Amino acid sequence: MFPRPLAEAPVSHRLIYRVALPAALVFWLLPLAAVAFTSARTSADLARGNYWGWPTETSLLENYRTVLTASPTGQFLLNSLVITIAAVAATLAISTMAAYVLAKHRLPGSGAILMLFIAGNFVPYQILMIPVRDLMVEAIPIYDTRFALILFHTAFQTGFCTFFLANFMRELPEELIEAARLEGASEFRILRSVIVPLVRPALAALAVLEFTFIWNDYFWSLVLVQSDAVRPVTAGLQALRGMYLTSWNLMAAAATLAALPPVLIFYLAQRHVAAGLSFGAKVG
Repeated sequence: MFPRPLAEAPVSHRLIYRVALPAALVFWLLPLAAVAFTSARTSADLARGNYWGWPTETSLLENYRTVLTASPTGQFLLNSLVITIAAVAATLAISTMAAYVLAKHRLPGSGAILMLFIAGNFVPYQILMIPVRDLMVEAIPIYDTRFALILFHTAFQTGFCTFFLANFMRELPEELIEAARLEGASEFRILRSVIVPLVRPALAALAVLEFTFIWNDYFWSLVLVQSDAVRPVTAGLQALRGMYLTSWNLMAAAATLAALPPVLIFYLAQRHVAAGLSFGAKVG
């Protein structure tokens, strides 16, 4: 039922694995390395057609300083940070409460509600473009604001997070909840002091996934905002393109800055996920 461990595989299979894995890793990292090298090149170096070779002239610090001081990239990064953190926090808070009710309470129609959450994730987002934009412009006049993106991402991601957490919470022992109720704890106290510590691994994993999804969103940042004051970095990179000439070294520097936060969040969250897993095992 489960794959055989690599240590038990034939020698030929292990050899193929040891050769194929580094080759695939290098192939995957080549475009990222090209962007990183381009961010260190000068415009003259690029004009000579030196795209893949070692930079003949470097202006690494100057490129990044220009991007942060002579362009609105810093504002774009701040917008993305505010939108992403607020949307992730709101999504996890709402989905945790909804999942607890659907997983641990005998609520009539809870299965249908959960299926509705799941069905919403199968709707192509292109179909929602015009209705959501009209909603933000006319019904809720928050078009071209950070709150428009925060509200949309929270609403759109809550279904997936609720489904994920509900399946996780179903595996928790009912005796823990009943014991807390016998001690007179309220439902909110049970959720905060009993459920949340046990689902910390799931919350940590969801936080990483949602941060990556929302930070990298490009489509809705084009649909719901249009001014540089509130535009996130994924859409804001287009502001660095000139009408007749594009400084690709500056574009690469800005793209590198835009890619760093999700990578850092992923590596920093690994420790918290491991701590949550060990904590949940001890409680269980």
